[in-house]
Amino acid sequence: MELPKNSNSTKPSSKYWPPKFNIMWIYVIMLAGIVYMWSSYDGGEPVKTEWSKVKEQMASTGDVEKIVFITNLNRAEVFIKKDRLVKYKNQFGGKEPKFGPQFYFIVSANFNAEEQLEEVRQLLPEPNRFSIETEERTNYFGKAMEWLLFPLILVALWVFMFRKMNKSMGGGSQGGGGIFSVGKSQAKLFDRENGNTKITFKDVAGLEEAKVEVMEIVDFLKNPKKYTNLGGKIPKGALLVGPPGTGKTLLAKAVAGEANVPFFSISGSDFVEMFVGVGASRVRDLFRQAKEKAPCIVFIDEIDAVGRARSKNAGFSSNDERENTLNQLLTEMDGFGSNSGVIILAATNRADILDKALMRAGRFDRQIHVDLPELKERVEIFEVHLRPLKLAEGFKIEFLAKQTPGFSGADIANVCNEAALIAARNNKEFIDRQDFLDAVDRIIGGLERRSKIISPEEKRTIAFHEAGHATVSWILPNANPLLKVTIIPRGRSLGAAWYLPEERQITTTEQMMDEMAATLGGRAAEEIINGKISTGALSDLEKITKQAYAMVSYLGMSKEIGNISFYDSTESSGFTIGKPYSEKTAELIDAEAKRLVAESYVTAKQVLNDHLEGFTKLAEQLLEKEVIFAEDLETIFGKRAGKQFPQEDVLPPKVEDNGAILKNE
Repeated sequence: MELPKNSNSTKPSSKYWPPKFNIMWIYVIMLAGIVYMWSSYDGGEPVKTEWSKVKEQMASTGDVEKIVFITNLNRAEVFIKKDRLVKYKNQFGGKEPKFGPQFYFIVSANFNAEEQLEEVRQLLPEPNRFSIETEERTNYFGKAMEWLLFPLILVALWVFMFRKMNKSMGGGSQGGGGIFSVGKSQAKLFDRENGNTKITFKDVAGLEEAKVEVMEIVDFLKNPKKYTNLGGKIPKGALLVGPPGTGKTLLAKAVAGEANVPFFSISGSDFVEMFVGVGASRVRDLFRQAKEKAPCIVFIDEIDAVGRARSKNAGFSSNDERENTLNQLLTEMDGFGSNSGVIILAATNRADILDKALMRAGRFDRQIHVDLPELKERVEIFEVHLRPLKLAEGFKIEFLAKQTPGFSGADIANVCNEAALIAARNNKEFIDRQDFLDAVDRIIGGLERRSKIISPEEKRTIAFHEAGHATVSWILPNANPLLKVTIIPRGRSLGAAWYLPEERQITTTEQMMDEMAATLGGRAAEEIINGKISTGALSDLEKITKQAYAMVSYLGMSKEIGNISFYDSTESSGFTIGKPYSEKTAELIDAEAKRLVAESYVTAKQVLNDHLEGFTKLAEQLLEKEVIFAEDLETIFGKRAGKQFPQEDVLPPKVEDNGAILKNE
């Protein structure tokens, strides 16, 4: 027979081709056989009877074919002749059993089987006599179960207990192994062939310099000859360093999506375990798997959990489990063994506490700094997060980017999501500018608490406190420009002032002094208006105290102390007891910090007294409107002498002072 050809394929048509083998066929055949055997089986369990009935009703009539006496069970089984089964049909449910025995009876220990059975047998004529058999039976299955039942119970309990223990320790993700998998690596393998790496560099907005560095690693994995022909070597490791929320992990995910090589991802805390030696064992297993799949990339997130500097933890000895894990990690990254083709990526926001041996060249050859996004990068990040949102017509993304200095990528994502939730809560079809204004207020200052009971006297104090901040910051040219002031309670604060910090890399002494004066404007306003001070300036005092001591002891901005800094960026002093300066210098630092604060306070009072009329008018407007903007201050005081910004960009990006009125408890 000639098979027809398929025009779309070189294989014969499936209509005439035998179907593929399926293991379900075997199960169907087995089930059909069992059903057939069950339906065709006409036998059954033997019916219990008594010796007297067998003797008088069965044996005497010649119906018995044979009697088998089981000596060790004190039981006798009766086999009926096939041509006599019709007489006993009713006792078997109307069917004639094809297999014997059909009856059995129990005999006592005093029953003499040979005499009793032989006596009955001799009374019958020769053709009707039955045969007598004796045997012993052993239930091997029952004996086997007696021996195996207890061990099986123990094994079942052992498996059940250790499986639960393994799950509690994270071993369940290893796909079996129980307690024996506790030393296995917890790393997750991502491979483009499996379709679980969908993020690429196109999905990472901003971070241009960081992407250039990691793209070089990806390019080496794709085109190694381009570098090796010139004698170059790819860095063995790269450390992503930056503040939280800047996109370090997202950048690593993009590397996984672009590299086209196996990508192992693990957290630093996955190496830390309650059992001794487990961390080092997991490190060895991780690098063993990586070498098998080389070339590949290993990404360790939050590496500071295991890479903390050694001998600086006073609570543990030098044989700490974390140190053992770190030692094994150092050995695997650059030991005698060869790790060719294995590239290590790690991320942390605490690079200052990492061990020096981990940071040296040959382990992490380069540090890639992932800083907070700048204006252009914030525009790109907003474009990514606003893509799935329904925005109102004419919405300007630059409006958001210009007014969010210091925001990380995670902060921007949170702003966009909160704006969408607010718009949905108000039953809007599109997200407009006001929704983003409310979202930033909600995230930075907290939820409005208009129901909070505040006495008129306290409300007046809060209004003058916030008006003091606004006035001083508007008059002093080097202070941060004010955007918005409110006396509506939000979160834990009873009032707040929003500023637009200038995006700058260095700050002068004059700028810091003006910022301190603006921060003390609230305390100065209370003293001028009420003649007394309150607890409302707690956060202000905390901020300017830290700033003043930093100017004196860290930044060298004091003539008395000079160009000396006592800041230890490397923490090389460890657990040194005492300060790195004498008691005389400590007294001088205290005096200089107090002098800077006092000068700032005098400046704040002088500004408020010189502009008392406008300051009072501003406070009255706050009491009336509860919220005022930069345009209101321009109406009262005129144009600002310092940095200007478009009036349309009135978006509060950052809280510099919460103006909380704290009550003694």
